Amino acid sequence: MVKITTPATTANMGPGFDCIGMALQLYNTLFIEESDAELLIESRSNQPIPLDRRNLIYITIENFFKEIGKKKPGLHMIQDDHIPLTRGLGSSAACIVSGLTAANEISGAGLTREELLQMSARLEGHPDNAAPAFLGGIVSGAMDNGRLFYCKLDTPKLSELAFAVMIPDFPLSTERARNILPDSYSRTAAVFNASRTALLIAALTSGRSELLKTAMQDVIHQPYRSSIIPGMERIFSECFDMDALGVFLSGAGPTIIAVTPRGRTACFLPELPSEWSLQFIEPDNTGVQIERID
Repeated sequence: MVKITTPATTANMGPGFDCIGMALQLYNTLFIEESDAELLIESRSNQPIPLDRRNLIYITIENFFKEIGKKKPGLHMIQDDHIPLTRGLGSSAACIVSGLTAANEISGAGLTREELLQMSARLEGHPDNAAPAFLGGIVSGAMDNGRLFYCKLDTPKLSELAFAVMIPDFPLSTERARNILPDSYSRTAAVFNASRTALLIAALTSGRSELLKTAMQDVIHQPYRSSIIPGMERIFSECFDMDALGVFLSGAGPTIIAVTPRGRTACFLPELPSEWSLQFIEPDNTGVQIERID
């Protein structure tokens, strides 16, 4: 049996729309082995995942075998999922990364992590969740003619920061969050986000955390999505009142993440609406892990 552990990811990090993401120490674990039955899927969590051919991990595996031209064996899958669904924490990317890693191992195809990463970026269409899920840490990437170009950032002072992850009890589909965005933006908006994205990369790689409040500003997606995320504006205001270094919408939302100095987590207690919960989650620096077990 193969055990695959894949981290959650947060994307965008404010202005880095579809191009900057970070892995988090919140994981989905997949146990998978060949089976005489065509497909058997079990779940160890309370999340409503499909237990048939609609399962995203299974779809990813099936597509992998078609791409390499090999017959897919019967499969027994056990999912132990802790990444909440439709909350902006990369649950879909985790399924794709888990599926590609599992299929590569079971098929004996021997693709490198780089090749699997390229496949996942093509499947996702943008790299901000898939890349950190594979590589860990904070990754900046761009797609060019179907190929991913990326850089895992050297963030020497990342351990000095804490990430307060605020998750609501209601979902937000990526499709709805995408559809709320305008079809075009002004030059002013483009320059605003480009400048903040450049500053965000510089702040993270230099350890200049005092720059994060400005560097995490955004006018491309967050203002529009605040209209469909009840409590978002209030939570941002509460976090800044508590002297957060920066606050951003995680991916398409609705999860919100605040950055604080590690030594002040005990004092960071924003008044959240009743349907929201807060937990501090560490960055993951290793990405997807695979293990053969008896």
